[in-house]
Amino acid sequence: MDLRMAKPADAAALAELGAHSFVVKFGHLYRAEDLSTFLAESHSEAKVAREIADPRMRVMLAERDSKLLGYCKLIMACGWPEHARGRRPIELKQLYTDPEATGQGIGARLMDWALEEAAAFGADEIQLSVYSDNPGAQKFYRRYGFDKAADIHFMVGEQRDEEFLFAKML
Repeated sequence: MDLRMAKPADAAALAELGAHSFVVKFGHLYRAEDLSTFLAESHSEAKVAREIADPRMRVMLAERDSKLLGYCKLIMACGWPEHARGRRPIELKQLYTDPEATGQGIGARLMDWALEEAAAFGADEIQLSVYSDNPGAQKFYRRYGFDKAADIHFMVGEQRDEEFLFAKML
């Protein structure tokens, strides 16, 4: 498996994988209108292209034989300043893997990269949002030293999901 930084030409593939991964894992929880609105806002090719071009973001891809297996997005800024404990917190925005490739160490490789990138940036805290009813993801993040810092919410269209803010001090 190879890791590489995303390029503008990767926007369509990233948008497709992000939408597919979200729908496979969570699509059944939402009304069609809410899911459609969310995907158009959060996983469009245009949105991903803006993220790749944003100097405040880092987007790392995991590939095998030129096939996209997963990605991780870091925002070099604080997503929830009201809950920050560090002086230079950043946000892990998404760590997604292809649902058909889960269990192959993709998430671990991307998380290792995210922690190294955060340290190189000089961050002293990483924050992330995780769905309250996603124990598998919570277990994964806890394995890396993240703990629940607050109850927050996440909007998918008009539906409000209860989420947990997880954070790790570096």
